[in-house]
Amino acid sequence: MAGQQDLDTTRLPWGPFFCGALLGFVSLSAPGLAVEVTVPAEPLSAPEGGTAELTCSYSTSVGDSFALEWSFLQPGKPASASHPILYFTNGHLYPTGSKAERASLLQNPPTTGVATLKLTDVRSSDTGTYLCQVNNPPDFYTNGLGLINFTVLVPPSNPLCSQSGPTAVGGSTELRCSSSRGAPKPVYKWVHLGSSPTPPGNMVQDEVSGQLILTNLSLTSSGTYRCVATNQMGSASCELTLSVTDSSKGRVAGTLIGVLLGVLLLSVAAFCLIRFQRDRKKKPQETYGGSDLREDAMAPGISEQASMKMDSSKGLLERSPSASTVTSTKSKLPTVV
Repeated sequence: MAGQQDLDTTRLPWGPFFCGALLGFVSLSAPGLAVEVTVPAEPLSAPEGGTAELTCSYSTSVGDSFALEWSFLQPGKPASASHPILYFTNGHLYPTGSKAERASLLQNPPTTGVATLKLTDVRSSDTGTYLCQVNNPPDFYTNGLGLINFTVLVPPSNPLCSQSGPTAVGGSTELRCSSSRGAPKPVYKWVHLGSSPTPPGNMVQDEVSGQLILTNLSLTSSGTYRCVATNQMGSASCELTLSVTDSSKGRVAGTLIGVLLGVLLLSVAAFCLIRFQRDRKKKPQETYGGSDLREDAMAPGISEQASMKMDSSKGLLERSPSASTVTSTKSKLPTVV
């Protein structure tokens, strides 16, 4: 009878519940069954060249299989592309990768719940996501991984100022400004220097891209424009000189210059023509007809000796009286029969 009562007692509905609760209590009270990694929720930052401490803590009962790993993930890369920074396992620390000489643990060995990473001489290439992972088999029931977003702060480099587009009165032009370095990304602001600044309504600027659009240009839009790049680490600037031209004045000036050049060319041509006519009148003219024979011309077939005789006879003729005189004298002489 008593045995029957005992058997009925084991079949009471609260029996399985009691056993499950008891096992749960034992599991929670047993050491080394939970790992919880804690990292800052907000992103961390440090100035370039400084030292950064990436805080990471954990709660677990460290056993013989305890292992800690820090790794780095570049911005925009998948988690599978992470690179190890250091390992701690079997009681030894193993720095690795390109940051090995600059990476260490704030507490070594990291067996007291603190796994903070210390990084010296930080560079812009250190910007990214850092993974703090704790493994303590068989503690696989909770989150053993913490992610920290880290940014290296860099002041803006000297920006480059440039201009594109026409600069005529009434038109529009564009100015640009950009720094090659700077973290966080700089913001840009343009100002017009001088006593007659461009009206604000004619200036449209984008502080993120560094673009400035000038509309309805006037002669007062000419001058020096300064672009200032700024972030929380500092500022840098560049300047650009803009010259606005009046196209209508340019056309008038071009027409006037063309008229003056035309007058000058006509004057030079008239001077050359007058000079040519004057020189032509002063020069003696010697012309020979096509049918005239020169006195010193030699008839064909006459030898040089005959030519000399003719020259000598010509000299005698020049010294003798004219042919008409000789004829009249001959007529006066008596005729001899």
